[in-house]
Amino acid sequence: MTSRLAALALTATLALAGCGSAPQSADQTPQEQAPASAPTSSAVGSDSSEAGSPAAGTGSPGATATDAQAMLAEHGLAGLDTRQVIEKLDTTSVAQRPTDLIASVRPDELLLSRPQAQGAAGSDGQAEPVSMPISGDNGFYLSVAPYESSTHECHFHSLTTCLGELRNAPVHVKVTGADGQVLVDEDTTIYDNGFVAVWLPRDISATLTITRDGKTATQPISTGPQDATCITTAQLA
Repeated sequence: MTSRLAALALTATLALAGCGSAPQSADQTPQEQAPASAPTSSAVGSDSSEAGSPAAGTGSPGATATDAQAMLAEHGLAGLDTRQVIEKLDTTSVAQRPTDLIASVRPDELLLSRPQAQGAAGSDGQAEPVSMPISGDNGFYLSVAPYESSTHECHFHSLTTCLGELRNAPVHVKVTGADGQVLVDEDTTIYDNGFVAVWLPRDISATLTITRDGKTATQPISTGPQDATCITTAQLA
């Protein structure tokens, strides 16, 4: 019974996190997880473009304002706006990533939650998330895990659980809009979690190109309200 409950808790946590599938070898075709509807959540605040540092708002009783502020403070995130929280967690080294915080990036919000065993249980038994809205036109956070031999399924990027293959590798990232405008064109280094991220305008279609050591991955992307914030299908070849 204990092992079954533990398995159910892990499944619930990964479902919220986004990156929940086991790594696949390159000869398997990765398929994106279908976007799950966002769980009912309590609003914490907004990013600096509207309200500055986040302040807990009123929401459903499962995730209180006190709980929201406690989660931020416990992980050195107090006073940061939504963008800053996302960037800080995504660039934290894997060895230093919090194990008691789930942070799921959605197209228009960041959902923070404690693992099920530690969080307040909602009606479905999952720890209830707290929402931090992402504001601004250039407010779509896209995380990409380019790979050569192994990958995993992902739709919504989990800042504290996702792990890509090419950790700390130098790459060149280019994003070109459907109208031909170059939105991103830079040399950068993949984060320790195996992902590299860019902020993009909302509601656009574009082409993502990643280059490393003479190998290139190119694929279409989009930044609509239901689109993926986590790309794990960019195979370098």
